[in-house]
Amino acid sequence: MARVEVVVNGRGYMVACEDGQEGRIRELAGVVDETLREIAGDRPSGSEPQLLLVTSLVLADRLQELQAEVQALRGARLGLAPAAPIQVPARGAAEDEAVVSAVDTLAKRIEDIAARLDRA
Repeated sequence: MARVEVVVNGRGYMVACEDGQEGRIRELAGVVDETLREIAGDRPSGSEPQLLLVTSLVLADRLQELQAEVQALRGARLGLAPAAPIQVPARGAAEDEAVVSAVDTLAKRIEDIAARLDRA
């Protein structure tokens, strides 16, 4: 098992990986760092854990969009009709506030974990 140091948002992290995968891990970390910087821009942002969470959500969204595109292309190649889009029910303000509260709670938990890791 190899270990490689990557830098995201100016901070170094040691990551374990399979031997020979060091370059790929650095490349992936570069994508994360680039996306994080796009999100943060020049404006002051929240905490680093919250910024990393939002970056993860953006990357997960991009991944799902690409997976749907690949599935549609495969379906087209096989002559299959595209699946009907999933309808997401409208949410009210109370539900939106619950989502915001949950994200804030997760961000706080991530910050606490990061602080414990820094002390370790």
